[in-house]
Parts: sequence; C-alpha cells; structure tokens
Amino acid sequence: MNVVRPSRAAALAVALSAFAVTLTAVPTKPDHHLRSIPANMVSGYFSADTPPVLRVKSGETVAIDTISGGGFTASSEDPEKFFLDNGIPLELEVVKDILAIRKEVKPSGIRGHMMTGPIFVEDAMPGDTLEIRILDVKSRAPYGINSGRPGSGGIPDLVPRPYSKVIKFDLERQVAKFSDKIEIPLRQFQGTMGIAPAAARGRLTSMPPYSDIGGNFDNKYLGKGATLYLPVQVEGALFQTGDPHAAQGNGEISITAIESSNTVTVQFIVRKDMPIKIARAETPTHYICMGLDVELNLAMRMAITQTIEFLKEKKGLEFFDALALGSVGVDFEVTQVVDSTKGIHAMIPKSIFKDEPMTSYWSQPEGTSYALVR
Repeated sequence: MNVVRPSRAAALAVALSAFAVTLTAVPTKPDHHLRSIPANMVSGYFSADTPPVLRVKSGETVAIDTISGGGFTASSEDPEKFFLDNGIPLELEVVKDILAIRKEVKPSGIRGHMMTGPIFVEDAMPGDTLEIRILDVKSRAPYGINSGRPGSGGIPDLVPRPYSKVIKFDLERQVAKFSDKIEIPLRQFQGTMGIAPAAARGRLTSMPPYSDIGGNFDNKYLGKGATLYLPVQVEGALFQTGDPHAAQGNGEISITAIESSNTVTVQFIVRKDMPIKIARAETPTHYICMGLDVELNLAMRMAITQTIEFLKEKKGLEFFDALALGSVGVDFEVTQVVDSTKGIHAMIPKSIFKDEPMTSYWSQPEGTSYALVR
C-alpha cells in the first residue's frame, strides 16, 4: 500500500487554514460602534489636546465608520453633483455622512485626512504599547476613487493634468470593476491609523507616517487579521483612523489607492509588558518592520536596522546572523513613494522559524500572559 505524504507546501496550506479558523473564531460583534458623523471627526491632524469622542476599556472592540478622502478632493466644488453624475445615490448612509461632514466640520488649516476619533483607551499610559487588532474591514459603499495630479505621486513631472477615476465595486464578489476587462480583488485596509503625540509636539499633520505614533502608513498588509503595535505617548493613547482604502498596490504610485469608505472593527489591548519605541506590526504569516524617511534609501536603511533589532530581540540572533537572515529570508518592499515620508516594509515570514507556534496568533498559549488591563 502506497502512503501519500503531504508536501511541505500542502502542510503549510493546512497550517494557514488553521490560522484562518483561529482568526474567524475571534468574536467580532463590537462592544461599541463609532459613527462617522461630524461630531466624531478630526480634520487633518493628531494632537494630545483633541477631546476623545469615545472611552473604551482594554480588551474591548469598536466598529469605526470612516469616510473616503476621495469624495472630498474629487467633489470639492459641488459634491452632490459629483455623486449624481457618477450614479452614486445621495441616500447612501456614507454619502449622507460625507455631505454632513463637508457642511459642518470646519477645516483645521492643517492639510491631512478626515479621521474618526479620538478613542481614549483606559489605563493606557506613556511607556505602554497599544496593541491594535484589526478584526475586520468592510467597504461601506459600492464605489471608490483613484486620482492624481501634476507635481505629486511617483512620477510628478510626467502627469500632464489632474484626473479622477470612479471605480464601481461588486461587493458580493469582492472585486473592483476597473473596466469591462479588468477586475481587481478588494483588499480593504485603513491607510491611516495613529495615536496622539506628546503634548509638546503640538498638532501633527496626518499626511506622513510617523515611526512612533503611526499615521499614514498606506501599508496594504494592515487589513483584516493584522495587528499594529504603537508606543503610547499620552494618557489614553487617543486613537484615530481614516484614509480608508479598498485596494492598493505597493508603491501607491499615482498618490492614491482606491479611496473608499470603510468600517473597520478593532480590538484595543494595553500592553504593559512590551516596551517599544518604533511601531511594529504582524499578520498571521509575517512579522513587519517598517522604515520611514523622506529619502527612500534612508527608509530602506531604517527597515534593515529595525529588522536586525527585531531578530536580535525576538529570536536571539547575533548581528551577523540577523543580517544574513534578512538578506536571504526577508522581503523588503516599497510601501509607498508618494507621501513626504517614504515607506519600506520588511516582511519576515513566520514559517522560517521552527519554534513558531503558528496557531497561537491572537490566542494565549498556556503560560503566556498579554497583561490585559481591565
């Protein structure tokens, strides 16, 4: 009798399937729902002096409605006409939210994103780490917008005029209908997620990403199933999110992704046992270290040094082994080249570590404590 043994690839597929079961088993019914109404919005900045619109306990979950930035830039003169010209019903909840925000939220004078928040997480103090588990991300509307303009994006000198392309979605099939012959799988994520800086830093625009408070990472891997870790700077952390995307390619070369409104469901966990100074992230299959700088080569340098530090700290590797592993087993990808601060993300596969408990993601193996604060 011949015994058929599964290939390594098949075994990995089974392991990843177990991951999916673990993730979908996480309760996603939120403890709170934060609407994208004018009273809950912040225009363009992160700040310690912004009053929170919601208070939550560590371990609680929040469904956060966010609105498309594309609707603001593409319809700056007459938003209702823009929606109607593109077959987008004014009766949609998200369209009503956008129109109300346009009417009632005064510009801050700081160029940035329209964000929902802030959310005050009880017992989060400077020196702690805020763990943000992204339980789900769903599109709120059956359309998105991609746009660009001269002087911006990856080829700022070659774009002859501003443009805006409305892209309709088939939400049942989870695809964006780019044209009659081109469909793009939807992969929703929040372009901007961040917390307040220390009060002495004042108001920080949400346009770039920051190595500590987060911000406009535009990292497509920070969608459903990912975890973002941010070092807390002020009491309560004051989390905000915006710039929702339906899909994006690494690089985001035109200056925008498919800008679309999302509802993102997150779980906040205060970590007293995980002091960090630089933001980190992970998915069920990868650890992510990020490099940020106005110069892409310096962003790459930061991503490399952060990867080496991570491998030394978490896996006990000395410098040369960490450098070698980074060269032979880690992918360094361009996150985006269109913000004033460029991004590189290092994708460290968990599968290369034989001691990696793959089924422990978002679970607590025996003997492991996440030091939840309640």
